[in-house]
Amino acid sequence: MARVLFVVSAADRWTLRDGQVHPSGFWGEELAMPHKIFSRAGWETTLATPGGTVPTLDRLSMSRTAGLPSKLREVSAYLDEIRGELDDPRSLDEIDPDDFDVVFYPGGHGPMEDLSVDPVSGALLTRVLASGKPLALLCHAPAATFAAENPDGSWPFDGYRMTGLSNLEEKFNSFGRKAKWLLEDRLRESGADYTKALLPLRPYVVVDRNLYTGQNPPSSERLAERLVTDVEGAGRTA
Repeated sequence: MARVLFVVSAADRWTLRDGQVHPSGFWGEELAMPHKIFSRAGWETTLATPGGTVPTLDRLSMSRTAGLPSKLREVSAYLDEIRGELDDPRSLDEIDPDDFDVVFYPGGHGPMEDLSVDPVSGALLTRVLASGKPLALLCHAPAATFAAENPDGSWPFDGYRMTGLSNLEEKFNSFGRKAKWLLEDRLRESGADYTKALLPLRPYVVVDRNLYTGQNPPSSERLAERLVTDVEGAGRTA
């Protein structure tokens, strides 16, 4: 049985360029659907946040603009089902990544606020990437990589092919135009080989070595299913 660690933002806001604070948190579909897929595959799940803070659901992720009503109902029901786990996360600084087979970061604007500058998360990302174990980052979650650093000060993800929410997708939200920085731009500037789908808001997953990334919320299920296929396949081969 595989063991998967969910690293979830503890932020409940996203501070914009003009100082405005936008309510935020984790994106419902991006946590619920991968968690559901992993659990149905028989995987053991553990959830951790900075400081062990109970994560905040971004209410925008449950609004009519966030998906089909049937999908939103499925997400809401599953989040209720795992409420006990969501309400009692482990503190990230107490986590040993060697205890897990897969590490998964769901998105939402939360990671732009806290995980992008969190040294504990950054050290964990650096260690997991170097270990060769599957590391998955979804939508805004690649922002967490900006806190990662090699001993020589270089960025561990330099040269990796990866994706994340595109500039165009970010600007679909009026407040997104007020961002301090855009994820696509900063990934490119940092040295990532950024790539994206031809059309916005379509499922798109990129795998480079042990790094798995998904572009947007609709990529949640495809990313999780790819991880299950690869991990289970590697287990059968072994």
